[in-house]
Amino acid sequence: MDKKHWHRRTNAVQAGIGSDPAYHAVMPPLYMSSTFAIDGIGHKPAYEYSRTRNPTRDDLAQALAELEGGVGACVTSSGMAALTLLLHLLGPEDLLVAPYDCYGRSYRLLCALAEKKHFRLQFADQYSPEGIAAMFEETPKMILIESPSNPVMRIADIGLIAEKASACGAWTVVDNTFLSPMLQNPLKLGADMVFHSTTKFLNGHSDIVGGCVVAGTKEILTDLEFWANSLGVIGAPFDSYMTLRGMRTLELRVHRAQENAGIIAAQLEAHPSVRKVYYPGLASHTGHEIAAKQQEGFGAMLSFELEGGIEAVDRFVRALSVFRLAQSLGGTESLVNHPATMTHVSMGPEARAKAGVTDELLRLSVGVEHIDDLRQDLEAALQAAS
Repeated sequence: MDKKHWHRRTNAVQAGIGSDPAYHAVMPPLYMSSTFAIDGIGHKPAYEYSRTRNPTRDDLAQALAELEGGVGACVTSSGMAALTLLLHLLGPEDLLVAPYDCYGRSYRLLCALAEKKHFRLQFADQYSPEGIAAMFEETPKMILIESPSNPVMRIADIGLIAEKASACGAWTVVDNTFLSPMLQNPLKLGADMVFHSTTKFLNGHSDIVGGCVVAGTKEILTDLEFWANSLGVIGAPFDSYMTLRGMRTLELRVHRAQENAGIIAAQLEAHPSVRKVYYPGLASHTGHEIAAKQQEGFGAMLSFELEGGIEAVDRFVRALSVFRLAQSLGGTESLVNHPATMTHVSMGPEARAKAGVTDELLRLSVGVEHIDDLRQDLEAALQAAS
């Protein structure tokens, strides 16, 4: 059976298996060496120096490209390194259009680099016909999409935006961290690049930091590889090895966590202490229909606003015992995050207010624990917050 016809679940499980050229180990070995011996002057081996290429990192890059349907991938040291890498494809006169409600650290990086004249920057509403039309009033070079958005879970129509971007010669880049390749494949929707914080669902065990950019064309991949090697933003072999191992259970983890998240979203929506729930799987979500069209599932991330102000939020968080207050997401364990003081604090109060990141907003990364324990933990915390 041709590997190209395998299901993504099979690709994730089989990634790197049987590729060891030395001893035919079933599981791919970890190559920690920084440098490799060269046979002689003028000889160009596949591996010379690990900043340029490393066998373990290559195994992960190939697996990521297969999962996303790309021609290749660059593995980076973090999700922010992945964003930094792809931004180096832009020049000082190029216009980058990004969502006004993107991840807080991404927002701050874009602003900082634009202030240094690395590119021109425009924040846009990517969720309405009027906002999408405004994005193309001036010809952009790159459209950055984050769908679902972090943390308010807005849904952008990736196919529509990619079509309009292609017509004017712009690249479409999608942050697919929240859904993983198991639930959304932006390249199939018309995007040119996809990037991830592999720290999250792809690794899935909260024990490494990493990122990647998957390219849709050889031309883009060549440019990305040049910049990755020159900037040195490459992922370490050990982190690549751990991510590859974590990816073997990606489909199982994502679907169990998604199942739990759907139940929790319904629980929260029905609770009198909850003002609003942001989860694309709910029929009440404004992006529900687009999400159902372009995604294969609604994911394990959701946010909600509590009644009672910041004091209620503090009581709620302190009463939790299964959910942990922490940064990050996408691990097997369930986490709660307060974006206004954690992930999105760097945006500043005005940008947070525009994005809908209120003091009462909490973000959940739902894990794979038993649903009864998760429901009871949230119910007890909601009672404490009331």
